[in-house]
Amino acid sequence: MNTFADAAGIAGRQFETPVLLKEGTRLLEPDVYRTLVKGRVAVVKDYSRYRRTPLAPLARLLVRREARALGRLRDWAHAPMLLGIVGGLALAMEFVPGEPLGAQRRVSEDTFRQLRGALAHLHANGITHNDLHPANVMVSGDRVVLLDFASALRVPRWMRNAPVVRELRRSDLANALKIEQRLTGRAPGEFVSQVLADPRWVTAVRDGWKRFYRGFKATFGG
Repeated sequence: MNTFADAAGIAGRQFETPVLLKEGTRLLEPDVYRTLVKGRVAVVKDYSRYRRTPLAPLARLLVRREARALGRLRDWAHAPMLLGIVGGLALAMEFVPGEPLGAQRRVSEDTFRQLRGALAHLHANGITHNDLHPANVMVSGDRVVLLDFASALRVPRWMRNAPVVRELRRSDLANALKIEQRLTGRAPGEFVSQVLADPRWVTAVRDGWKRFYRGFKATFGG
């Protein structure tokens, strides 16, 4: 059993009654389980299977990056509360009850407005999510919560108009609009079509990254 590091201000305590929610099967994908921490329901993203492997430093980096992102968003209604880092290779956060976006038969317009508003808040604070899809958007009653900030990026004010950063913001918004279009069946208007269209340089970079990732995965397995 792991215990909480006191960097989060939580006294060390063993996990209680863990329930596996998702098994990590892809490269650098964590196991995710629900547990109790001091009687509070929590979610833990666990990369411990990479301990004593060449990928352990990368796994630790992912944990620290997501912890920093959640720490910056503390008390924000649209992100889970950070609870702590566990043994360097696991991240504990608030459990958000509800359903992933799209699991409901009907999604309200207010849900889409909250999603767009949450992205606007992130972007205004120099943060991009970079991994927005329905499974990473939880609808909990009237609350919309963004999950999985492992890929999130925060840049200083002087970098926020750099072409790459502008593209990351555009990509976040494009993903939100794609989700809305898919769930509502509405045809995109001219503005939406422009947002959804990837610039050529973005397509080239994405294709290059996919080739790199395939080669990396073939070398290290996963």
